[in-house]
Amino acid sequence: MNRTVLSLVLLTSLLALAAGCGNPKTAKPANSGTTPGATKSDNASLSGNITIEGSSTVEPISNRAKEKFNGSFPNVNISVSGQGTGNGFKALGAKECDVSDASRPIKQKELDVCKAAGINFYEVPVAYDGLTIVVNKENDFVNELTVEQLKQIFREDTAAKTWKEINDAWPDKQIAIYAPGIASGTHDYFVEVIGKKDGKGLRADEQTMLSEDDKALVTGVKGDKFAIGFFGFSYYDANKDELKAVSIVNPDSSKAVAPSMASIESGEYAPFSRPLFIYVNSESYQRAEVKEFVDYYLDNIVDIVKDASYVPLPADVYASAKAHIVKDLSGSHYLDSEGNKRDGAVTEVYVEENLPE
Repeated sequence: MNRTVLSLVLLTSLLALAAGCGNPKTAKPANSGTTPGATKSDNASLSGNITIEGSSTVEPISNRAKEKFNGSFPNVNISVSGQGTGNGFKALGAKECDVSDASRPIKQKELDVCKAAGINFYEVPVAYDGLTIVVNKENDFVNELTVEQLKQIFREDTAAKTWKEINDAWPDKQIAIYAPGIASGTHDYFVEVIGKKDGKGLRADEQTMLSEDDKALVTGVKGDKFAIGFFGFSYYDANKDELKAVSIVNPDSSKAVAPSMASIESGEYAPFSRPLFIYVNSESYQRAEVKEFVDYYLDNIVDIVKDASYVPLPADVYASAKAHIVKDLSGSHYLDSEGNKRDGAVTEVYVEENLPE
């Protein structure tokens, strides 16, 4: 082989080698468009079943998390059911679900059931919600209500029969009430506001329809001009063209405030702004599909919450939730060592020192 031919062969080889190496600064990552650290084939290979039970108020958030997660992990089957916070904690204590959605913190008696079954859990705040009081769209007389007026309407010991009993200027028409059932955390939270100090509960009479299905409550109020009901802000927001939200007089400022994402976040919509939670069985979290889902849930929580028409919590709260899971810190921040409930802003209560040792 002469020198000219040899030179051409060497030049061709060097060019081929250079093309094969490429430019590392412009090369596209192998896992582009997928969860960090996983290739598309990894995502497709992840499978399994995840069961989520509990609050109908939190259900839209977990459903949105499911939809977004399945966009990347299509072979993980996730079941989401909203049969009420109380039923979710029952399922958690019976090892019948991996995640329990809750519109209130866990109670001591529910925690005791979990302890007896050897179940530990991670308590994770996910969003703010505003419990929203609604009337029929054709109702032209109720625009705002005080907490005292709500007590007159909803409490078992007052239980006004007609609207005129609340305000002489209002119609002498029977009030029809649509409210969450006793397994609902929304029911519990509302009763705390209107009856806790006096030990009084929600009325249960012929004028009252109770259901854990918020869609049934929406339908009930839509169909009766003189109806009133309450449920999470998201359900109102999805039906705002057919329902009328009632402004609530803030007990501190004496100002009537309408529920909105802004007033819920600021705390002006009081006393009906509250945090929402998921409770993750720590043993379930050891399974690859559950860990991937919960991590995804928290990594994308702000977008998930906003997409579901809820209000995100402060970033520090989400950071704390992630840190608690990484450290395997289980238990509730909302119960002290004697089983008493801790009250206060989520930023004050959800701190590591409030977890059991």
